[in-house]
Amino acid sequence: MKRGWLLISVAALFLVFGFSGVSAETPRSGGTFNFVAPYGGDLVTLDGHQIRRTQDDIVMMQVNRGLYSWDALKKKPVLELADDVKISDDGLTYTFNIKKNVKFHNGRQMTVDDIIWSFNRIATLKPSPHGVRFMKDIKGMQECQDGKAESLAGVTKIDDFTLQIELVARSNLAYALFWQSTCVLPKEEVARKDFASNPIGLGPFKFVKWIKGSEVVLEKFDEFYKPGQPYLDKIVYKIMTEGAARDLAFRAKELDATLVGADQYLQYLKDPNIAPYMIEVAEMYTRHAGFNRQFKPLSDVRVRRAWNYAIDSDLIIKKFVKGKAFPAIGWLPTTSQAFDPEMKGYPYDLEKAKALMKEAGYEDGFDVKVMAVNNKSYGTGIVQAFLPMLKKIGINVIIEQVEGAVMTEKVYTSNDYEAYMSSFNTGPDDFEVLFRWHSKNPHAAGNYFEYNNPEYDATLDKALVETDPDKKLALLRQAHQIFVDDAPVWFFNYNKAIIATQPWAHGFRPEPVEHMYQYMENVWVEESSPRANMK
Repeated sequence: MKRGWLLISVAALFLVFGFSGVSAETPRSGGTFNFVAPYGGDLVTLDGHQIRRTQDDIVMMQVNRGLYSWDALKKKPVLELADDVKISDDGLTYTFNIKKNVKFHNGRQMTVDDIIWSFNRIATLKPSPHGVRFMKDIKGMQECQDGKAESLAGVTKIDDFTLQIELVARSNLAYALFWQSTCVLPKEEVARKDFASNPIGLGPFKFVKWIKGSEVVLEKFDEFYKPGQPYLDKIVYKIMTEGAARDLAFRAKELDATLVGADQYLQYLKDPNIAPYMIEVAEMYTRHAGFNRQFKPLSDVRVRRAWNYAIDSDLIIKKFVKGKAFPAIGWLPTTSQAFDPEMKGYPYDLEKAKALMKEAGYEDGFDVKVMAVNNKSYGTGIVQAFLPMLKKIGINVIIEQVEGAVMTEKVYTSNDYEAYMSSFNTGPDDFEVLFRWHSKNPHAAGNYFEYNNPEYDATLDKALVETDPDKKLALLRQAHQIFVDDAPVWFFNYNKAIIATQPWAHGFRPEPVEHMYQYMENVWVEESSPRANMK
């Protein structure tokens, strides 16, 4: 059953950590580490504020840092460039005590002035960078975007190491300021014409060189603000798009770690020299089929639940996704802080599905058009796989294969569909992920099936103003349960991301936001590494 399969996978994950990701041994300093940048034939820019691609993020998050960073073990952002923060009772004012031991790679000390300058640059850059959407709730952002202001009214210097940020709407600022695109940069270095190809930051590693289309080399910053870190002397990011090429390099021990694609996954599972050193994580993307509840059969919750019970997700994952996914228990991935491990979801139960269809008055079934793009993981390939399963309860699926632009128009804009198959980002801010389906969130902002449940809304409204973390978490879990019980989608799976490391590599963590977003100051290598003593 779906629930049992997930528990086995989680148990296996902890066994993997015993070998590689979490080691009881004392970290060793030194060595060069060969890793990969797998998402494109090159990088576009090394200017942290201008980055729009995961490929560039993977490298530059080692060079730059912001007020917060993501803690995979705590499943939430934590303070990075500040020692502490005080939040006002209304949740609209944050006051940070900034670290005094932070230096840029050019040797200059970082102060509040650098943070303010960086945030103002993000707010006024044209075209608007990605950081704007994360910082949208900071007071004055809209004015900067409209060209009516040149600086953020809500970002204030109290003194050289005390920063105040005011918001126009209550939100968790930590989730806004851990992204690479909201990092802190030195004004005098950004002014250089070659900054985008020769950057200076304040992270654990300094930029050395970028060989276009081949590799990016970083070296240890000896004055990094975390004592004793980083452990590695150097990181070399090999730009390698093709999974087959990465596989050859990894097996030849030319790579110390690699991203594992679907084509390699099953092979690696069978290899006793690789399998124990694979780190798997349920990334924060939920693959699903969304239902338009204006289409009468799907307006009945019993029909929507029957759809969920009738499909054997485990079988589809095993046969069609090559095991490279975790079955979805609900909308929030299992790696989310607000995911309730006691949640049962919808295990495969054909008889229950038939009974629900009969109870709803659809014993004879109905036809439904499912819109999808040509994609094996979350498109027409999956619809073809569940089509015969739904036929067993009388639901006749008609596949509408469309281009992405058509999907955008009919599903994301005009609500002109009966059902669709897709994959949505479902992290890392649990409240924001769940608020997507609040009735106050319009169709254009992501509520594509115009979900409206008063009990769900009221629970989220309570969570918004709740200041006690445990009570807030309980309310988010309650809202999630309401959503799952209402079955406004077919919950299919969460993408399983895998990194394979060599036996000598340690310190990798399960990073659900994006598994390749590894904080490399945590990584170290044993003496057995062929590059253990290379600088």
